[in-house]
Amino acid sequence: MTEELPEYDLTFYPDPLLRKPSEPVTSFDEALSRLAGGMLERMHASNGVGLAAPQVGVRCRVLVMNPTGEEGDDRVLINPEIIERAGVETTYEEGCLSFPGVYAEVRRPDSCKVRFFSVDGEEHEEEFTGFTSRVIQHEYDHLEGVLLVDRMSPADKVRNKHVLQDLVARYQERRKREESPA
Repeated sequence: MTEELPEYDLTFYPDPLLRKPSEPVTSFDEALSRLAGGMLERMHASNGVGLAAPQVGVRCRVLVMNPTGEEGDDRVLINPEIIERAGVETTYEEGCLSFPGVYAEVRRPDSCKVRFFSVDGEEHEEEFTGFTSRVIQHEYDHLEGVLLVDRMSPADKVRNKHVLQDLVARYQERRKREESPA
């Protein structure tokens, strides 16, 4: 019988873990495979197209994605490094699983070249374009401690002000419950 994958909860803004740069993966083992599998399950269950390890409370350089939404198109990038960004900068509305209900217009280059490892430790270098490039750049931001709110225009910050304030209030309530004696 195979072991079940770990179940991960999403980490929501403004949890300080989201602001911390992630640590490189050093062991390409069963634990890493389980982490990647659990992250893919969480991403799919949350109807996302990408997810970075800090978004499930893990400070390591792992991102998973499936920009097409098609079965079999799941990708796992370990220790990704964007080595080149190129192309026309385009603006596209982005959302984020760590910011439920928040959307913002974000400018990013249309393509990126990424060096990364597969779950089994094999090194790759690949160029990504269009929506896939955008997903990688968004998730890569998470690995660096950069959040959607950091990429927002002043107008988007105003437009999302109430939702952001609600996320802060919910985070503070959770912290109070965790800190209070049972």
